[in-house]
Parts: sequence; structure tokens; C-alpha cells
Amino acid sequence: MAAAALSLSLSLAGRTALVTGAATGIGRAIALVFAQAGAAVVLNHLGRSEQAGALVQEIHSLGGQAWALEADVSQSADVSRLAAQVQQACGGLDVLVNNAGILQEKPFLQTTEADWDQMLGVDLKSVFLTSRAFLPAMLARQGGVIINIASDLALLGRAQFAPYCAAKAGVIGLTRSLAREFAPQIRINAIAPGPVATAMVSLEAMSQSAIDKELDIPQHRLAEPQEIAATALFLASDLSRFYCGQVLGPNGGSVMP
Repeated sequence: MAAAALSLSLSLAGRTALVTGAATGIGRAIALVFAQAGAAVVLNHLGRSEQAGALVQEIHSLGGQAWALEADVSQSADVSRLAAQVQQACGGLDVLVNNAGILQEKPFLQTTEADWDQMLGVDLKSVFLTSRAFLPAMLARQGGVIINIASDLALLGRAQFAPYCAAKAGVIGLTRSLAREFAPQIRINAIAPGPVATAMVSLEAMSQSAIDKELDIPQHRLAEPQEIAATALFLASDLSRFYCGQVLGPNGGSVMP
């Protein structure tokens, strides 16, 4: 079947996007660039009402639309409530960005079962829960985009980051499985950033060996969150409509497949 003519535009005008973990870091940058591209944006956060509220006001000052909704996306009941709130506030969803995540540096033999469960709950289970919650409505509308934020460490592995690496590798596997199951109606891809200058990746809080590894890439620096947001904008736009189950790597050269 022949495809319709391609629109060479990054505009998201007329679309509604939900970004999880949107109050700070990469999520904040994605929400802001989506709003600047014309999307109405739902900002999910957990316990960051002040930061989320400030971002809502910033988007409003730019003439955009935004709402802040608090939910723990690692919990099924919270995700069900979030889906209902999004439907009520926006009447549907065009783009879902699964960005919520946590990071812990800890020797494997000191990693507890609670550490493991928390990391996989926030970084992987949340992607399962939100995708399961929002896919039915997307399918009913016969279109939608899901973007999952993974990590270059899913591909590289790293000592003392075992639960994080496992969770992000799971995100990539889940992305590819869902992309095969729900194409062509729903376009599902992932982003695997390299080291990014956010509060989660704070060099001040890392061991010297971890700092050295973060900076030992060809570009010798951390990315800015906006550089990751640019990739998300591309994947959300019609320019990426032939991308399916892909893992894009804005990583400064840390991974060269």
C-alpha cells in the first residue's frame, strides 16, 4: 500500500502528549520542546508539584497548553487513575513518552531485593503499565506514538549498575515486542541516551570511577537534556513515520553499533 505524501515538518500542532517524569531533567526538556512544537502536554510527576507547576506556567507563558498530574507510574492503580484523568482533561492521547526513571550506583553483592524491585518497578514496569493503559484508546483512534527512554548502559552494561542496566535492557526488548505487535497503527520506538547532565546523573554524587566512565566517550562531555529532547521530537513527528522498533542513540559516541 502506498504511503501518503510525507510532511517535512516537526510540528505537533493538534496533538496531545503525556510525558512521565516530566518535572525535571530529560522529561522536562521533552515536555517543553513538545509544547514549543504545538502539542498540548500532560506533565506526569511524583512528589514534584512545585517543579511541575513552574513548567506548566512556563508553557502557558509561551502560549501553549499543559497540565500537571501526579501519579506513581510504577503502581497499577495510579496509572489507571492517570489514564482516566488524561481522558477527561484532553479527550485522548496521541503521544506517550515513558521517561520516568531512577538510577543507583551500588555493588551487586550489596544490592537488596528491595533495590531491585524499586529499580525495575520505576524503570521497566512503569513502561508496561502505561503502555497497557493508553494503547487501547490509541488503537481505537487508529494512531499514536510511544517513545520509551532507555539508556546506552542497556547496551554496554556497567559494574555496580546491574538493576538499572537490566531494567533499561528490558525497556528495549519491550519496545521491540510492542512495535511488532501494534504496527502499523501505533509507532513505537526507543531512545538510548548516553550520559546526560541531569540531577539523576550528577557527577558530584558519583564515584570517581563512574565519573571517568561517563566522560570517557568520543565527545568528552555530558549531553544537555535538550539534545535528547530533539530526538524525541523527531520520533513524535511525522518525519519518523517509517521508524518501527528502533533504538536511537544520542550518546556522544558511547555506543557505535
